[in-house]
Amino acid sequence: MFFKPGSKVKFSSYFWEEKFTIIIFYKTVKNENSLKILTVSDVVEPTLGQPSGKRQFEGIDLIISCGDLPPEYLSSLIDSIKAPLYYVGGNHDIRYKDKPPQGGLNLHGRLIPFEGINILGLEGSHWYNGGPYQYTEVQMRSIIRRLGPKLWWRGGIDVVVTHAPPRHIHDAEDHCHRGFECYHRLIKKYQPHYFIHGHIHRTFDDPADRVTVVGKTKVVNTYGYNILEIENSRNAESIGEHSTPGR
Repeated sequence: MFFKPGSKVKFSSYFWEEKFTIIIFYKTVKNENSLKILTVSDVVEPTLGQPSGKRQFEGIDLIISCGDLPPEYLSSLIDSIKAPLYYVGGNHDIRYKDKPPQGGLNLHGRLIPFEGINILGLEGSHWYNGGPYQYTEVQMRSIIRRLGPKLWWRGGIDVVVTHAPPRHIHDAEDHCHRGFECYHRLIKKYQPHYFIHGHIHRTFDDPADRVTVVGKTKVVNTYGYNILEIENSRNAESIGEHSTPGR
């Protein structure tokens, strides 16, 4: 079977021999305009630091953290994967106030361009006990509203990075794990290609179970870790999604 260079082909296999073959083939035909992004949240993954897993993480262009991870762990990912880190804080990241991840860039309340894509970050969870990195619905809506002129001036959003999910998408009913209603308006108005969150602890046997499609937006629960590949253009689209079974 033959493929044209640069053609958009998606593979999924959990057998090591097939994985190895696919990785070698992928390196041959990878679109030069694509970005390979490692997203992490909520739980330290030993696999990311093991030599046996290095091949899977070759070619990572950017690391994105959706929160609730030790700053030392995130800094170690920068060193081992050799890629920049963008992050938002989770409701348990109280250490970030005094000891943020060394070498990382805090995305909260900012629209940051990276290799042709615009990335917006919003930290924290729904308010539940008054701790840091907790926001009421009104507070989070106000943060997004203040960003409006910048979002318009920069031409919109390609990727939204949050800790909490949108309300009624991947969330729960307790106050801590309830999603934000205002995220729906953000998705409807700007139609980002990805909305990536953590906070909701769930393991996945099938990477597709991480994703809920809302209009033109893929809402992704990145609990543990996940790898996305997107085109680094203003017309970004998915050309592949990969994650490890059970995470």
